Amino acid sequence: MAEIDSGILAPTWAGTPVEREVDDRAWLRAMVDVEGALARAQARLGVIPAAAAEAISAVDPARLDLVDLAHRSRAAANPVVAFVPALTALLPPEAAEYVHRGSTSQDILDTATMLVVSRALSLVTGDLHRVADALATLASEHRDTVVAGRTLTQHAVPTTFGLKAAGWLQLVLDALDRIDALVLPACLGGAAGTMAAYAEYGALEGLDGGLPLLEPFAGELGLAVPVLPWHTLRTPIVDVAAVLQFVSGALGKLAVDVQVLSRTEIGEVAEPAAEGRGASSAMPQKRNPVLATLILTAARQVPALTSVLAQSMVAEDERPAGAWHAEWQPLREALRLVGGAAHTAAELAEGLEVYPARMASNVDMGQGAIVSERLNVALAPVLGKANAKKLLGAVTAEAARTGKPLREVLAEHVDVPLPLDDLLDPARYLGAAGALVDRALDRYRKRS
Repeated sequence: MAEIDSGILAPTWAGTPVEREVDDRAWLRAMVDVEGALARAQARLGVIPAAAAEAISAVDPARLDLVDLAHRSRAAANPVVAFVPALTALLPPEAAEYVHRGSTSQDILDTATMLVVSRALSLVTGDLHRVADALATLASEHRDTVVAGRTLTQHAVPTTFGLKAAGWLQLVLDALDRIDALVLPACLGGAAGTMAAYAEYGALEGLDGGLPLLEPFAGELGLAVPVLPWHTLRTPIVDVAAVLQFVSGALGKLAVDVQVLSRTEIGEVAEPAAEGRGASSAMPQKRNPVLATLILTAARQVPALTSVLAQSMVAEDERPAGAWHAEWQPLREALRLVGGAAHTAAELAEGLEVYPARMASNVDMGQGAIVSERLNVALAPVLGKANAKKLLGAVTAEAARTGKPLREVLAEHVDVPLPLDDLLDPARYLGAAGALVDRALDRYRKRS
């Protein structure tokens, strides 16, 4: 069978574990799983024969012609209408009449979507735990490794690489918290959200309405029991969208920092090396930060994709024409991208090469200018805050222009005894950096 989407234009997710959990086969498998769960739940309540439920649950999704179903889905604008008769045709007559009993297309596809989301996010969660473990190690090992803090692309004040890694760790832990808080409910409402047909079939067996079906149906799939059918109440989809956007952004922060720090002229970190990784088709010397690039590709696309999901909340009546349908591809692509980014981030974080000597060299590049804020604090009581700042602006500019050490230029302009060895040592102007790293690591250990 021809591949529908091989991922040749999507290297972020191509070949990663998430690919097989959200491809067309995965969605079809989830739809079969939902129909099987519905049948089993109805059998538990005595609405259909147990043998029929067993037969429906045993259908192998591989027996369904995926391409044919995709083509035939155009006729009804959703895949379930073509899927149900195709599934039914695979069953013996005594089971066939019990397929999809009381259900509607959106029940099946929305519930299948929650299954796909759950399966994909389980992979994302596993990879994020790997990222967190690696970043916690970096934060601990480099708790006191001095590095230049940069604001608006320029040297600001000293910080530590441990604190930078702790910041990345904080975002990853935030992402895990948001995934854990997600509620993924089954959807069961029937044609217009009243469960009327479910209730009618149940009444034939003496059941009171369709409500008794909710709990066993959701339980069969490991999903939450819905309070109401959510055909046009798209909270579950928008919640997933928000989490996917956050995860992509959190990993994007890590990636963009790695890109900056691995610039040739900075060289403070490097991605883990591998045969052929980072190669250029034209320049033999290149070692491009391709893992970070793949992660950033996701971070820049996911917000646009999830905006479609947010707009689809505006869904008229009891079933919208177009809003529900618009969700499918953006959600699938967002899951792919986030899953691929998380898997890539684990590899990046676990193998990140850190160069403390280069960090120290870059800190010294400004000849002491990186601690001018501290000098300003020391001089303000003597010269006044404004005068001290003006003087230090002139002194640091002269040091940069002439190449002289800041200590030497300062001595030429300031006749005030200062403990310069202390004031000009970047390692002595780190504020609470170490304690802040410890706070992040404490959160990590409590969550692990």
